[in-house]
Amino acid sequence: MNKTETIQENKIKKENAGGVAVEKDYLSENKNENNEFNLKIEEMANAGLQFGHHVSKTYPKMSPYISGVKNTIHLIDLEKSVREFSKTLYFLKKLVREGKIILVVGTKIQMKDLVRQFAEELGFPYINERWLGGTITNFPIIKKRIEYFRDLENKREKGELEKYTKKERAKFDKEIKDLEIKFGGIKNMESVPDAIFVLDVKKDELAVREARKKRIPVIGIVDTNINPELVDYLIPANDDAISSVKYILEKIKEAIKKE
Repeated sequence: MNKTETIQENKIKKENAGGVAVEKDYLSENKNENNEFNLKIEEMANAGLQFGHHVSKTYPKMSPYISGVKNTIHLIDLEKSVREFSKTLYFLKKLVREGKIILVVGTKIQMKDLVRQFAEELGFPYINERWLGGTITNFPIIKKRIEYFRDLENKREKGELEKYTKKERAKFDKEIKDLEIKFGGIKNMESVPDAIFVLDVKKDELAVREARKKRIPVIGIVDTNINPELVDYLIPANDDAISSVKYILEKIKEAIKKE
């Protein structure tokens, strides 16, 4: 095992927010994890999880997760993806079992609907528009804006805005629409999340850095152009193809719904 692999193994062994050694639990309780989660390399390959970036864009610390090159594109080792994805699924199930808050983050244009549908189906808070700086590191301020947004929505539903002029109501409607874009996915999130799940670690690196600053576990899809040490629980896979991300989200839903 080389130095980079050792670092990754040590990262997996660190304790989660509840103070339980996840790696120890995982090894003792999930010896047949691949069968439990039904992760099949052939299906992963058909979904395109193995296709990374051009060799010139590869992050050096991703080398342990690369199996080769095809037409100048690095290929991700799907056997290692199965192992890491299994650990990640186990961790996610554990969080759900304990009633923890998992914030889903995916702001890439082609993934916005996937993020919303996935999060709403599982009852997770989500951000699929631009990440607002301070969402984690300055949550009290964000929460005040969310409360203002909910108050405006409530007043409109009760007809309390009808007393204003047509022009003023139009202004309130626009404000509510803007607030919905910014806070709609997190309007029911009462505290900072216990973990975040990021679909594109590079694009939403600010979210990752805020979580790390607050020592909140980061779960992420990690493509070949990303530093794997930015996340605590990784899914080595293509983060650009819709088919790849869909496969990952479906497997997460399957695992969680078994709880």
